[in-house]
Amino acid sequence: MTLTKSLVRLALATACLLLIPLVAMQFTKEVVWTLSDFVIMGALLFGAGLTYVLVSKLSTNGSYRLGVGVAVAAGLLLVWGNLAVGFIGSEDNPANLLYGAVLAVAGVGALVARFRPLGMARAMFAAALTQFAVPLVAALIWKPEVDLGMLYVLALNTIFAGIWVASGWLLRRAGRSALA
Repeated sequence: MTLTKSLVRLALATACLLLIPLVAMQFTKEVVWTLSDFVIMGALLFGAGLTYVLVSKLSTNGSYRLGVGVAVAAGLLLVWGNLAVGFIGSEDNPANLLYGAVLAVAGVGALVARFRPLGMARAMFAAALTQFAVPLVAALIWKPEVDLGMLYVLALNTIFAGIWVASGWLLRRAGRSALA
């Protein structure tokens, strides 16, 4: 498929996904999005899709493409969750800004690896470690109460770290099959 067709499909998919909250707003008062919410979410969805389209075209290996997809999905969910409700406390808690380090590690690592699968796998494993370290660093800096909220944060970060590990495993598998 050509890049133009991919971009048109991506734009249509983004528009269709944005119709969900728009329609929901017509039927319930619990969904309240502003124009900026639609713009930000549209940019996130289109940007994530564009990243996947461009990077996945670098290889025909199924494990590579799936690994890239999992990494892009993890990044999208990380940003969306932090913007919507925040992982540590509310979305206004400055500790949530530390999650930018996870995206930086994954993105810079992929660039340094020049999008080769084994190097990207190492970057995703590093992103998993960074993901797990964020609440620990936040706890050292802001010294929150240790309660069920902290357990929730640790559990959520463990799940996200697992997603980054899954991406790394798929990319490592793609790299090893290329060597064979």
